[in-house]
Amino acid sequence: MSSQSRPLHNPLYWLHPKQIWSHVSAIDEQADQERQNVSPATLKNRAWIVIAVACVCLLMLHYLKYSSNLRTAIPLLENLFAIDNHQWLISYQRSQYRELLGYVWWGGWHLLTFIIIPMLTIRYVLKQSVRDYGWQWGEVHKHWLGYCLLATPIVFFAILASFRDDFANHYPFYNLAHKSWLDLLLWECIYITQFIAVEFFFRGFIVNGLRPQFGSLSVAVMCLPYLMLHFPKLWLESTGAILFGFFLGILALKSRSIWGGVAVHVAIALAMDFAAMIQTKGLPEQWLR
Repeated sequence: MSSQSRPLHNPLYWLHPKQIWSHVSAIDEQADQERQNVSPATLKNRAWIVIAVACVCLLMLHYLKYSSNLRTAIPLLENLFAIDNHQWLISYQRSQYRELLGYVWWGGWHLLTFIIIPMLTIRYVLKQSVRDYGWQWGEVHKHWLGYCLLATPIVFFAILASFRDDFANHYPFYNLAHKSWLDLLLWECIYITQFIAVEFFFRGFIVNGLRPQFGSLSVAVMCLPYLMLHFPKLWLESTGAILFGFFLGILALKSRSIWGGVAVHVAIALAMDFAAMIQTKGLPEQWLR
């Protein structure tokens, strides 16, 4: 019986160490079948387009996501809309939500480079459906225990790590999240949007865009930039991103969806933020500042 037709009666089957290679082989078998229906030139062109767009998006995000660029952009926008006396810049500098506005800018660039540009590429350049790139529920429900297995130990580690000063002082990224529930909720909305963008870009766009050409190696290719995305973070988090990215990539292909990975990331992120806040500045005590 082939690895592709083997029944998955056990929901944890995909995570068993002895069966990991069978799942990799199943991805390769599926890719082999797809290659029979598409010309080699088309597959090669799609791979080049996906890699080129991914490079451009990663480059844009890395250099444009910082709030210092927002400070530079405001005068340009004032000139464009004929705003006198730097009214927008002064309002920004005096705003008590200036740091949060910087994260809105940060989240906006993730939205543009990791979702909007890849989706436009899929729809108008590759002439395919975004559903084929994981933008659907798919079969996430069949693998929910697998996603829980990925999230649970990391959430447990986050709670333990929150007792360390380096961890507790690192999260949440928004330093004023404790000021009010509005601050905290707005920050978490931005943070969650960023995770949706990350999952679609890595486990949706890159993996599915390269899978017909490279098979399971598309997961390996994706893991490289995904690891590098974590380099500014704590070294333990960067190390864990290697296996974490690999398993999420396999699961995304098996479930044909990015949303299980989104749920895992959101659960971990909320656990880190709330555990760190409880250990340091505490949760907000008011709804508004």
